[in-house]
Amino acid sequence: MPTVSLTDAELQTKRRSLFASNSLAFYRTPLVLERAEGVWVHGRDGRTYLDAYNNTVPVGHCNPEVVEAICRQAATLNTHSRYVHELVLDYAEELIGTFPEHLNKTGFTCSGTEANELALRIAASHTRKTGFVVANFAYHGTSMLLDDLSPFAGGTSGANVRVLKPADVYRFGEEGVLNHFTEGLQEAIDDLESKGFGFAALLVDTIFESGGIFPHPTNFLSSAEKIVHQSGGLFIADEVQAGFARLGEIMWGFQRHGLTPDLVSMGKPMANGLPCAAVVGRGYLIDAFYDKSHYFNTFAGGGTAISAAQTVLNIIQRDRLTEHVQEVGEHLLFGLMRLMQQHEMIGDVRGAGLFAGIEIVSDRDAKTPDNKAAQAVVNGLVESGILTGSAGEFGNIIKIRPPLIFSKENADYVIENLDEVLTKLPRKLGS
Repeated sequence: MPTVSLTDAELQTKRRSLFASNSLAFYRTPLVLERAEGVWVHGRDGRTYLDAYNNTVPVGHCNPEVVEAICRQAATLNTHSRYVHELVLDYAEELIGTFPEHLNKTGFTCSGTEANELALRIAASHTRKTGFVVANFAYHGTSMLLDDLSPFAGGTSGANVRVLKPADVYRFGEEGVLNHFTEGLQEAIDDLESKGFGFAALLVDTIFESGGIFPHPTNFLSSAEKIVHQSGGLFIADEVQAGFARLGEIMWGFQRHGLTPDLVSMGKPMANGLPCAAVVGRGYLIDAFYDKSHYFNTFAGGGTAISAAQTVLNIIQRDRLTEHVQEVGEHLLFGLMRLMQQHEMIGDVRGAGLFAGIEIVSDRDAKTPDNKAAQAVVNGLVESGILTGSAGEFGNIIKIRPPLIFSKENADYVIENLDEVLTKLPRKLGS
């Protein structure tokens, strides 16, 4: 163990020597963090940052109730799911209870990637086909299979994957988006069938986070769902980003669209930072798949992770966080829209609940994405003590996605500092 603390620069050098030399790190000057609580994180430089970015901790960093539940269970029993554990069964029952009646069985995994892969395997097993459709610039996971279904990094999708145009209502309008997800989907399905892959499933992140955060309109996915089912495929709702009350009013993003998905995947926010994820779906689909594959995941559904997940669900329900998120989210969006009236650099503001996207453009009329300006805003906010991120095909969407316990005062702090950052930026930075 080192006895002398390294400087921040030395830590960065050490990181590059131990991991990939171009391993990703947030922000122009990567942060060295030491501790956190609630919506605040503290750097080793003595600065405190408001976390307006990390959805992994929906009930706040180091939530005392979650920490206590983890410690209690870790000191009692933590073993894999081939042993029967009442805590795990109780949580599964309560989790399923948040879904429509037709989604009545679950299977646990350790990550959103594993959950999506399990859902895809169930779909392929049920349909006996291997063709999948996703939205352009989507991100669904890091496994070899999911990498082929995640065109966000600009790579080539697998031969059995078809990619729809994004749900970009800002550029294509509602009619254009509807056409992408009806006519475009049917063409994709027909092509998969003609090439011999057949059509197994449409996989959709119901907030389209990586493509640019598109919560509206909420009518086009129901049309897509009809086409999916008429074609014999399954509809998989990826709720890793949109689920667990993130969008306000309701628990799950697909509910905003009036959908009846066959399978739902979830991940990151489930256990407030512990590796815990799941698929919930139609019971007959899950039963049939497990009969064929005997799928097993050693650490999925372990007592400690499930204890954290149970506590997160309890807090969401007890503290009525869906209503809280809706109220604070509306306050945040209203403030951001006021900023759009003051700053030409903001081409669009969109969001639902505590998930907001701010489109940064160099020309409002032409809707020209401005990546350089967006990155300058993200880094300017860090210097002001606020953590945000970016999204979208051009990296020009400022992403605000804080813990669900964010307050109106926190939202005002973001708005005030964003106003200052935008005011200080040169009018044109180049796209």
